[in-house]
Amino acid sequence: MADAARSQDDTAHDGENRTGRLSGMGPFMLVWSGQAVSLVGNSVLRFAFVFETWSATGRATALTTLSLCALLPQVLLSPLAGAFVDRIRRRTALQLADTGGLLIVALLAVLHFTGGLSTWEVYGAVMLLGCAAAFQFPALGAAVPLLVEKRQLQRANSLLASAKSTADVGGPALGGLLVAFSGLGFILVADLVSFALALAAIRVVRMRGDDGPGKKAADGPRKRLVAEAVEGMRFLFRYPSLRDLMLAFCFVNLVMVFGFAAVQPMVLARSGGETSALASVNTAIGVGGVAGGVLMAAWSGPRNRARGMLLGIIGMCLSAQVAMALVGGVVGWCAAILVGAALMPMINGTMQAIVQTKVEQEWHGRVFGAVMFLSQISVPLATAVSGPLADHVFEPRAADGSGIFVVLGPLVGDGPGSGMAAMLLIAGLCGIAVAVVGMSRRTVREIDSLLPDVATDNNPGNKELVEG
Repeated sequence: MADAARSQDDTAHDGENRTGRLSGMGPFMLVWSGQAVSLVGNSVLRFAFVFETWSATGRATALTTLSLCALLPQVLLSPLAGAFVDRIRRRTALQLADTGGLLIVALLAVLHFTGGLSTWEVYGAVMLLGCAAAFQFPALGAAVPLLVEKRQLQRANSLLASAKSTADVGGPALGGLLVAFSGLGFILVADLVSFALALAAIRVVRMRGDDGPGKKAADGPRKRLVAEAVEGMRFLFRYPSLRDLMLAFCFVNLVMVFGFAAVQPMVLARSGGETSALASVNTAIGVGGVAGGVLMAAWSGPRNRARGMLLGIIGMCLSAQVAMALVGGVVGWCAAILVGAALMPMINGTMQAIVQTKVEQEWHGRVFGAVMFLSQISVPLATAVSGPLADHVFEPRAADGSGIFVVLGPLVGDGPGSGMAAMLLIAGLCGIAVAVVGMSRRTVREIDSLLPDVATDNNPGNKELVEG
């Protein structure tokens, strides 16, 4: 089975060399460009919210609360959103997600121009944007296989990841300029335009095999939405390889997000509140992500996908967390986090390609909704506790040199932001440990050989998932 899989991969790679790396990806590239523009607009708005929230409060807890408002509804609604995506056409699902975002930003613009936005209104709007984003991940995950051939899945997924990184490059830079010279009103209008462009791109694209509702009418009466959402969860846990992969991601996200939630307040605290320092670090994240996405588009990813993904996690923890905590100054922070960000497209693109090739198309919405829920459910928890721990435990202990800082003090110092640097260091070490444990699991390490790819129109073969 493993030899057959390698033979298929070799044939696919030979086909790529003959036909060109981006051949046949025109419809996908149109959708990708629209999403990239929209993500830049959202990144600019997010940067403006972060800066204004920090300016108003000066507390790490306020920033983590803002992040929590975006994350919690997105994670909790993902299973239901995924089940809903499987009930409608993929293009319709993408349009609904972007339309929801457009309407919410339009409401924000109206509130801003008619009397200004209060902090609680910003938090509420960010929660609604999180609800709209809950539909985005399962809709895109299900739509990509309808836009590209199987051999181009990792490449397409990596380009989607690079679109987010492109937003991280342009967002902070544009956000810093627009906050200073144009204000929040112009930023809201620009975000509205970006949503409109994304919707236009989706509207003109045709997706092959986008049958929509009724394609499984022979299966009997449709179940309730909640029951279908639960089916997506059960599907993942039915197969040990998918189950163990999801559990590994859940634990990795828990420890990594715990550290990453402290990055922005750490940079602001250690730089004396300089907006340019935060913008530089955020831009470095974007530059690294774009570079990683471009490299993945040229390379198309590791042959052993799970092993390559876990090694990428180890590399990201070493650079973007351990090194980020230990180095000093804007240049050191940017260099460390740029390397880690460059590995993110490989990790995310490879994971999505695994799900897209191991799960049948009619299950993609539910399974991607379950993937989002299981891999990200730890994120709100880590985000919620990281701010209070930074403000009330790590920062005071770092200043006093007490507790664990008897050991960590010489590494991270005792000035403002040192406690948050310690959080980042501890999170990085724990993330490495989780990835090593995942590597030791055969069900994860050899998922490509243990879990055959499902049959598609472009990939005839096994009709059922069989694990051995």
